[in-house]
Amino acid sequence: MNERKIRERTDETLAAGFVRWKRGRRFLGADNRAASCFSRLIWNPLLFDPRRETMPKPRKRLGGAAGPDNKGPAGKHTKTKNPAGALAAMGNSSPEKTSASKNCGKNLSSYWLMKSEPESRLEKGVDVKFSIEDLKAEPKQTACWDGVRNYQFTNGLCSGQCLHTSLGVSAKARNFLRAMKLEQEAFFYHSNCKEPGIAGLVKIVKEAYPDHTQFEKNSPYYDPSSKEDNPKWSMVDVQFVRMMKRYITLAELKTHYQAHKTTGGPLKDMALFTRQRLSVQTLTPEEFYFILSLEEKEPS
Repeated sequence: MNERKIRERTDETLAAGFVRWKRGRRFLGADNRAASCFSRLIWNPLLFDPRRETMPKPRKRLGGAAGPDNKGPAGKHTKTKNPAGALAAMGNSSPEKTSASKNCGKNLSSYWLMKSEPESRLEKGVDVKFSIEDLKAEPKQTACWDGVRNYQFTNGLCSGQCLHTSLGVSAKARNFLRAMKLEQEAFFYHSNCKEPGIAGLVKIVKEAYPDHTQFEKNSPYYDPSSKEDNPKWSMVDVQFVRMMKRYITLAELKTHYQAHKTTGGPLKDMALFTRQRLSVQTLTPEEFYFILSLEEKEPS
């Protein structure tokens, strides 16, 4: 039998075998390694010599090594987000770091900016004034951040007799409150005043729980659609940490924001300017620490 007939018969055999394999994998079975060899055979006939009765045996993979396809010793595929640094990561990894990386995306933010009005203003007969000095004067320097509403666009701080503040806040701000965790820090921002700006630092000392003002009919933040068994609005408790070493004004922050939009600096996407109406805002670590660094410098 000449070589041409051998090749024709080989082609017919391969085609028939491929059909049988596709239908029930009876030809080579479901073994992935055999299927891979068969695939290479179909698309690269140079790997197959028709005058040989057997195909070349696939190379054995060492038990402790993972090849380019990221298959581990047990044959399970493992994901590597950064293949170039995989070996370095394996050498420096620890259970604590792995756990931290998994939880990184779960928390929306670790730093916040919370607005309050330091000057008197009546809202349905209630003075909504509450400054960082008022917070310092509270028992244990602690107050609850209440009054976040979607349609009334208000937020507030309360303690004892419920001192409120107001500024535009949406349900997103309500969700931000629910995302806050114990000991996370926030800038206390004075808003709706002659010189808006960051006055000091506070920390979260109680995570989100139902805002009682939504049920109080005499409160400017009463919401008749909210039910006690399914409250719509939440609040957190904040505690005074310290005053800023100097008052960081809105005008100064805006100067840096405009410059960073061009240069790609830390404040280029700061919510204080991109989502002005939110009274509870997230901060990235870069934004938070850049603003902290400003208190050590002269105003620009």
